Amino acid sequence: MNTLIDVVKRSGQRPAQSFDREKFHRSIYAACLSVRVPEGEAASIANRVSEAVTLWLNNRPVVTSSDLRRVAGAHLHRYHPDAAYFYHHHRYII
Repeated sequence: MNTLIDVVKRSGQRPAQSFDREKFHRSIYAACLSVRVPEGEAASIANRVSEAVTLWLNNRPVVTSSDLRRVAGAHLHRYHPDAAYFYHHHRYII
C-alpha cells in the first residue's frame, strides 16, 4: 500500500526513496530499546506509531524525511517521551 509513497531525503536526493514501513518500524522499535523500554512494550509502541504514520501518509504521494520524522516523533511522544526525544535527536539509530 505505502510502497508508492516517495520520501525525499534531507539532501534533496532524487529520485526519492519509497517508504519502507518495516524499516520505519525498526527505527521506532530501536529508539524505544535505546531508552530501555522492554521489548514487548517497544514492539507495541512501534506498531501503534507505524499505524498512525501509515494513516497520515495516505493520499500523500511524496513526503520529506523531515516531515516523516516530525510526525513520527509526535506520535511516539504520546507513548514514550524519552524514546521520542531519542528518535528526534539521533538520526542514525540503526
